[in-house]
Amino acid sequence: MADVFINYRTGDGEKTAALLDTALSHRFGDDRVFRASKSIRAGESFPPALRNAVRRCGVLLAVVGPGWGDSPRLHRADDWVREEILEAFACSIPVVPVLDGRTTKRLSATALPEELARLADVQSLRFDHQNAQADLARIGDAVAELVPRLAAEDAAPADSGAVHNAVSGGSQGTVVQSRDFTGTVGVSVHGSQGPVHAGTGDQYVGSQHFSGRGSGAGAFSVSGGNEGGIRQHFGTGESHEDEER
Repeated sequence: MADVFINYRTGDGEKTAALLDTALSHRFGDDRVFRASKSIRAGESFPPALRNAVRRCGVLLAVVGPGWGDSPRLHRADDWVREEILEAFACSIPVVPVLDGRTTKRLSATALPEELARLADVQSLRFDHQNAQADLARIGDAVAELVPRLAAEDAAPADSGAVHNAVSGGSQGTVVQSRDFTGTVGVSVHGSQGPVHAGTGDQYVGSQHFSGRGSGAGAFSVSGGNEGGIRQHFGTGESHEDEER
């Protein structure tokens, strides 16, 4: 069920509507946000789809572009922007105007149809493309406050813990140090033509964790969870003079 319904007029705010959809879907889940051009399937009758989506949502975000309040279409009974907002009013669903751009003025009751005049008294939010990240975060916070069940869907990055790496000694191969490790753990050897010493200690191939200590010439590739850090020492390798003669 979509908790957020994005109301917008094509040609006067649809790009901002798409940005809101992307940001809120990423934060709360794609199925939590309804935007007509995304959410109505091909062949589906859109009048009942729109009405049902409004009735089931927890908040309606009305994207208000520069020419939104002066549009004569707002006075037409068959205007879907108007009808979606009126449906939300009838269902006692909060309607939040989102002013598109820093120069878009707040709505004026005298310029709106009588049925929509109450929008002028509603606290609005603003989306400025030059302050997009902060504005999208603030709009998301407001949505979560109005629809408490969305707080559980809030996508906060998990703390992966600290990773410590240390490399010392002379290296005769390639040493790569990185910060976060994600994926599998293992020792990878390619093109070997002789004995290979992969190190001593605990090694978990295909696992998400690496523990213990490894030693010996060669290279270790570690990804995924790392507990206790990695210490790898590279000493002087065996002479290859015989092979080069």
